[in-house]
Amino acid sequence: MTVGVYGLGRFGTYWASLLAQKYEVIGYSRSEKHNLPPEIKPVSKEEISQADALFMCVSISAFEGVLRDIGPLLKPGMTIFDTCSVKVHPARVMQHELPAGVNSIASHPMFGPDSGKNGPQGLPMVMSPVSAKPAIFEFWKKCFQGYGMQVIEMSPDEHDHQAAYTQGVTHFIGRVLQGLNLPESEIGTMGYRKLLEIVEQTCNDPLQLFYDLQRYNPYTGEMRNAVFQSFQHTLDMLEPDVE
Repeated sequence: MTVGVYGLGRFGTYWASLLAQKYEVIGYSRSEKHNLPPEIKPVSKEEISQADALFMCVSISAFEGVLRDIGPLLKPGMTIFDTCSVKVHPARVMQHELPAGVNSIASHPMFGPDSGKNGPQGLPMVMSPVSAKPAIFEFWKKCFQGYGMQVIEMSPDEHDHQAAYTQGVTHFIGRVLQGLNLPESEIGTMGYRKLLEIVEQTCNDPLQLFYDLQRYNPYTGEMRNAVFQSFQHTLDMLEPDVE
């Protein structure tokens, strides 16, 4: 089986190398890439579209345009995955843009080059069939379980509702803390060091990911309002009591 990865940025290269442990992996990037790991064979857009399975590792905001571009090239019967950090938007795009006969699966590896640097064992992988046949969905579910991932079947809407808080709030707070330019300190408590870790983890990702997480998840606006209300409530607690 030939597995393709479209988009060889930081995550795409990591994901392609992981898949290459079991499959022949080919990769394509819209921008020229140098020093790719040897297990990833660079190919053209036309070649990547003929893979047996294709993982789309592009930004959320670029996903629709890219899928519209390669849709007419895709091989009938192939399986295509999104790997976006939101799910409602890419699932809807795949339903609208993919030709008949192409199996599609919405997926979100809830880890990346930093959190998965020691391997994907025990890390969560969210999956939802969009147009994939049950046997194909089950094949890939078992494949990811074979890597040691914790596969979680979840609807795109439920994923986004939960991720607005479990992921969206973390990235939001991380960017807020980054703006404070918090320094390392020899008297920093464990809690303080954990805050610095949040900044490092979230702000090591591309800024575009932060924008896309906040703009394309239908529930992040609700999350930000809740954060603001909690912040205001905490400030109100510090006001002196008025007789």
